[in-house]
Amino acid sequence: MNKPQITIKDIARALGVSPSTVSRALKNNPDISQETRDLINEYAREHNYKPNALALNLRTSRSNTIGVIIPQLVHHFFSCVLSGIEATAAKAGYNILVAQSNERYEQEVKIVHSFLEARVCGVITSLAKDTTQYDHYQELLNNNIPIVFYDRICTGINTERVVVDDYAGAFAAVEYMIQTGCKRIFFYSSPPHLEISKNRRNGYLDAMKKYKIPVDDSMIKYCDTREQAIAATPDILEEDNRPDGFFAINDETASGILYACKLVGVKVPDEVSICGFTDGAIAQNTDPKLTTVEQHGEEIGKSAIDILINKIEDDSEKKSPNRIVRTNLVVRGTTK
Repeated sequence: MNKPQITIKDIARALGVSPSTVSRALKNNPDISQETRDLINEYAREHNYKPNALALNLRTSRSNTIGVIIPQLVHHFFSCVLSGIEATAAKAGYNILVAQSNERYEQEVKIVHSFLEARVCGVITSLAKDTTQYDHYQELLNNNIPIVFYDRICTGINTERVVVDDYAGAFAAVEYMIQTGCKRIFFYSSPPHLEISKNRRNGYLDAMKKYKIPVDDSMIKYCDTREQAIAATPDILEEDNRPDGFFAINDETASGILYACKLVGVKVPDEVSICGFTDGAIAQNTDPKLTTVEQHGEEIGKSAIDILINKIEDDSEKKSPNRIVRTNLVVRGTTK
């Protein structure tokens, strides 16, 4: 009986390297050391490796361009993700085509269709805030174009994903605020259908529950921009039972809370503590500087492109493991 054909992943597993390294070595890519190229090519010859003709045909009928969808280029986190994608793609010999959805579902659909027309070989994407239908992404998969979601993921489609540990990051932030004296912490959230909203909300709720601090519906607000926070916060601060802490879904929102506190004369952190989520330029340029959860956007971008390249270059249809990037709390001047 004939032995089954080995795949790029089989070679990678046997030699302890990544599938993308194997693929580039088999193409004699100079980015791979001569020693590694020789080792991989010798193993491939000894085990009678042959490229999958169908997969090769599918790849060569497309460009070596990867489509990347960014919800907002001005957002520090997304620009860091893009930086990680660009650096890794260039080393692997891929071009990237970047498009911005501007947080609009309709624009996201148009971008996906333009990627289909451009015959991209894969797509890395994060959902727009108002995206609740995913047929356009299924259309990519139907055309054998692999997808990797990052940050705002789609759980309704079976694709690879890279996310930060939103739950752990939120729990750590809220627990720290409680341990430094906060007893009534409000949570400013993004749209509730997004997975990041669910996970950060659960981290917030579980931290409050751990310390037996009651949470009512008024303490969780849909507010995820600086402008919304500036508009909503002053009235909340004038309530008799006002909060002594705010945990915000992102740094932009946290900076809006800080500005609103200054407008109404509430001292931060003496009277109110504030924590954001991202750790971008905003966090380090407010006065006082923001306590926040560091998201490691560049690492997310590198992980997403690594997974996608492995998917593009591997002959098998096996699903790669999803990746969770750990967060860490950065304590600065807006908390005690």
